[in-house]
Amino acid sequence: MRTRHLSIFFIFVFGALGGLLFGFDTGIISGASSLIESDFKLNVEQTGFITSSVLIGSSIGALSIGSLSDKFGRKKLLLFASILFLLGSGLSMTASGFVSMITARIILGFAVGSASALTPAYLAELADAPHRGSLGTMFQLMVTLGILLAYVSNLGFLGHNLLGIRDWRWMLGSALIPAAILFIGSLILPESPRFLVEKGKVDEARTVLHELRENTDEDPDKELSEIQAVANQPKGGLRELFTFARPAVIVAIGLMFLQQLVGINSVIYFLPQVFIKGFGFAEGNAIWISVGIGVVNFVCTLLAYKIMDKFNRRTILLFGSIVMALAIGTLSVLNFTLDVKAAAVPTMILIAVYIFGFAVSWGPICWLMIGEIFPLNVRGVGNSIGSAANWIGNFIVSQFFLVLLATFHNNVGGPFAVFTFFAIVSIFFVIFMVPETRGKTLEEIEMEMRNREASKDSETVKKA
Repeated sequence: MRTRHLSIFFIFVFGALGGLLFGFDTGIISGASSLIESDFKLNVEQTGFITSSVLIGSSIGALSIGSLSDKFGRKKLLLFASILFLLGSGLSMTASGFVSMITARIILGFAVGSASALTPAYLAELADAPHRGSLGTMFQLMVTLGILLAYVSNLGFLGHNLLGIRDWRWMLGSALIPAAILFIGSLILPESPRFLVEKGKVDEARTVLHELRENTDEDPDKELSEIQAVANQPKGGLRELFTFARPAVIVAIGLMFLQQLVGINSVIYFLPQVFIKGFGFAEGNAIWISVGIGVVNFVCTLLAYKIMDKFNRRTILLFGSIVMALAIGTLSVLNFTLDVKAAAVPTMILIAVYIFGFAVSWGPICWLMIGEIFPLNVRGVGNSIGSAANWIGNFIVSQFFLVLLATFHNNVGGPFAVFTFFAIVSIFFVIFMVPETRGKTLEEIEMEMRNREASKDSETVKKA
């Protein structure tokens, strides 16, 4: 029994490794970019494009992988993503100039985008309803662990040209280790039972469900019957996204845009520059601050993992929105009213509070919910749309943060005032748009959506 329990645990850990690589490959460039710039003699625009080129690949990967996963399965596409991670990491480590580095980063981006669209749906489909929140949160936990490990890797390799190989090459190459683990894990991971039923492989789905539910109170045969009932619904494909699944599309895009527009990746990508440009900190001290924030991010996401199944999704989102709005709103006011030296320490504390608010709520729940709210036959495509919205929002924030900072003469209160506005918007979005999904099976969520749409159609017919 214990061996089976551990194997189920490792299934979810391996499944969430795509999140770790997501975090690692987006965080590692923060320490390596200045070294690459000097080594390749690049200008600022070229260095900036190396950082943002991964977002181009991510958007393409997120948009394209969903329909493929609906056709070929989550497991096969996760294996494909792991190969892209290996290829992109290897090419990044051995890049000889600007063009080869951009090529490697776009390939990495495709892998990151694929993982961001695949993993939440895959974990949601494997988890039982009472534990889907905590198990789904494992994706975001892995993202934050990946970011933290990237910061630690940057510090560990900085200035150490081992075996005559430049330090930044070791930084980028260190991603090969988790990529190799994901590759091995993808070979032994089970296929999603929902996908198996969708493809008529009911006996295989029954076997997977019995293994996954062995140490739970859930009835795998009852769950299989519910899955079959949903799988037998008329197949609408993409058409369903614009009919009864339209509310899910709106919620997914809104959640994912707002998750970025509250400014989280301005902190992940640019925190050292905030303290260097905004407060005159030395580069080493600024990097240590980013490591500290990375620790806060990971620990708070670990807390989210523990509480996710104990509170409603909407309650946690509202709590996070309010904490973020108060923290960065106060930060903005202080930076416009105090002198630079007096505002530095309060800014550090308030950013940590802001990270806490994000990490226990919007960080994990957005990825969790896009794996929950879409119907089975368009779940892959729906996750792609939500994930692509996230990467587009990410691109907007990463491209314009430094511009905003310069516009406000390096006063960080300016950009964070903009983020405060979106944090306030997020409160109203949750109140009026986001459904509650805690404790419901994926099939219950889908049937509720179908029934609501059927009621609307009947009302329309009556009025006509």
